[in-house]
Parts: sequence; C-alpha cells; structure tokens
Amino acid sequence: MPSRCLFPLVLLIAACGSSSPAVVPPPTQDDTTLGAGDVFDIRVYGEDELTNTYRVAEDGSIDYPFIGRIEVAGLEPPVVAQVVAERLREGEYLVNPQVSVFVKEYNSKRISVIGAVARPGTFPMTSGLTAVQAISLAGGFTSLAARNDTVVSRRVQGELRRYRVPAEDITEGQVDDVPVQAGDIIYVPERVF
Repeated sequence: MPSRCLFPLVLLIAACGSSSPAVVPPPTQDDTTLGAGDVFDIRVYGEDELTNTYRVAEDGSIDYPFIGRIEVAGLEPPVVAQVVAERLREGEYLVNPQVSVFVKEYNSKRISVIGAVARPGTFPMTSGLTAVQAISLAGGFTSLAARNDTVVSRRVQGELRRYRVPAEDITEGQVDDVPVQAGDIIYVPERVF
C-alpha cells in the first residue's frame, strides 16, 4: 500500500485516540447527605429513651418517637439533628434538646468494580476510599488484569467522564492513588497478548 494511503488512516487512528480517558480525575466531592438504606444514630444528651439507631426507609424517611415520620433523604447529618431538636422543642417534649447524628453506614453511596478482578460487584462508599482500595475490596486483580489501564468512570456536572488510573504504578509507589466518589465505576480490562 502506498504511504500516501496510510496517512489518512494514521490521522483517523490519532483522532480516535484523543477520546481516551484523561489521566487525572477532578477532586472528589464528599457527599454526606443521607439516602435510602443509610444507618445512623440519633443521640439526645441525657435522654436515653430518645437515643437509638435508624435506617432510612426507601421513601427517605424515619419514624422517631413523639415526632413521627421525618424526611431525612438528601439532608446532611447536622441538619437532621437540627430538625429533631426543633420538633422536640416545638412539641414541648424537651426545653433545650442537645441532639447529635452519627452515620454508621452509607449504604446509599456505592461504587462498582468490574472487569479483571476476583470478585466484581458493588461496594459501599467510605470516606477517603481510593481506586486501589476499591479494587482490593473486589478481591484484587486477576492474573490477566491490565493494571495500568484501569479506568474510573464518573459523572461530572451531569456528563460521564473517564479517567485512566495507573493502578500498578500506584501500588509500586510511583504515583499517588486516586480518590473515588459515590457512583464511580472502576473497570479493570484484561491484557491483550
């Protein structure tokens, strides 16, 4: 084939390569709002009977003594504490309630790890979780994993973006690990021989 015929093919391949994943994802945004399935403690200082553990129902609410149903989905824990304190005060159950909320499990915030890992699946998101730690949750790489070709897919301002994560370089200490956020999909491809 003459070399002038190869030139358009080279441009086409180069153009296709430009849609490859970016190398560095943007900083993560910790989402600490409550959602369905999350488990948290509400503690009222000096009131043991009003201190308990709650799981957010599918409709985004909990049932609290004296107050009844409270919509908590989408609220930050300090806001939930404020709502409970206000309703206890308004209902004249307590004069000055001191309420704290401590999240035990963020089951509504999950990440997925798929591809060449031992146990692909969906895992609960924990604060500070990184890509390599998430892969470890999935049982680590299989022997066929293309470790440095790992990709994290993330929604950024409503748009799906892909980021290349050199997982092998990370485990060897050559580059920093990449924080993940709720909703991320981590894909580990297999090597091409």
